[in-house]
Amino acid sequence: MEGEKIGEVTHFYNRICVGVIELSGDIKLGDMVHFLGSATDFNQEVKSLQIEHEQVEEAGAGMEVALKVERRVRKGDKVFRLVSEK
Repeated sequence: MEGEKIGEVTHFYNRICVGVIELSGDIKLGDMVHFLGSATDFNQEVKSLQIEHEQVEEAGAGMEVALKVERRVRKGDKVFRLVSEK
């Protein structure tokens, strides 16, 4: 699988395990994303996506979204949308 950079983590809420991402690309529910940083390296499916506490199905470049994450992410971690090679 190849990845396309779609954003960067700007904040992490530990108690609810949510990462805030400043988007430079598009993201939607069902996408597979990869978080990569100095202490972060994992893939997950996008199952919950919110803008200003409102559930959305997709978001685009320039937006800031909250994403439920399976593991801890850190400020500055890069976010890539995985694209299967066909």
